[in-house]
Amino acid sequence: MKRKVMSAALFVVLLLTGVLTVVPFVWMVLSSFKTNAEISALEQTLLPRAFTLENYSSLQSNFNFLRYFGNSVFIAVIVTVLVIYISCICGFVLSKYQFRGKNLIFGFIMMTMMIPWSVTIISRYTMFVEAGLQDTYLSLILPAMVSGFGIFMMKQDIGALPDELLEAARIDGANEFSIFHKIVLPMSKNSISAIAIFQFLWVWEDYLWPYLMIDSEEKQLLAVGLTTFNGRYSTDYGGLFAATAISIIPVLIIYIIFQKRFVAGVAAGAVKG
Repeated sequence: MKRKVMSAALFVVLLLTGVLTVVPFVWMVLSSFKTNAEISALEQTLLPRAFTLENYSSLQSNFNFLRYFGNSVFIAVIVTVLVIYISCICGFVLSKYQFRGKNLIFGFIMMTMMIPWSVTIISRYTMFVEAGLQDTYLSLILPAMVSGFGIFMMKQDIGALPDELLEAARIDGANEFSIFHKIVLPMSKNSISAIAIFQFLWVWEDYLWPYLMIDSEEKQLLAVGLTTFNGRYSTDYGGLFAATAISIIPVLIIYIIFQKRFVAGVAAGAVKG
């Protein structure tokens, strides 16, 4: 009886949490089909009174939406691919090779996860400006291409692979390069999927660093570009909602692609070692 009560209470809490999470998103999407006058009205309705597509049709002419969107997709994909590959290599080396200082290196990587990003932002900004990387895509890619979280997850996952399997491949004549690409990577799809979702989302939503490093409008990312809807005296809420609704699509696509392996990957990274 007690277990049933606990299950029912947990179900109610999760249901309320889901409603609180989904309702604002649904309201935003439906509001993107409203006029600004209707959005700003005192009396609000969930469904648009006067359905309009003007907010979407005017995005490119008023906002250069496609340029910002393409820039964000490019940076997010490049950084995600680099993080996955580097995390897999580091996880493979740290879990399957024995060398002096291995634990020290891994401890240093774990320490980087405990230091808030805001603590190092000033020194990082100064370093990149002095290196002449201001207003370049390298300034967005280089700081993000190594992930302590990704290395930790891959070390846990790859470390659980049987050593006998790798030794058998070596006996058959496979070199380390082939072992990594033909055995380790295919058997680490769950953790790779989890890292892909997390990393893509982090890069896609990043605002402060692109805002500091990118000056040219043609190179700017979508997260920063969305702030142009906020004028000095008014805000184009219809256009902002339309642009935000479209900006969520890549995140949903990434999650749909990797969702089957996402939970398994997070669980594997948490319990294996």
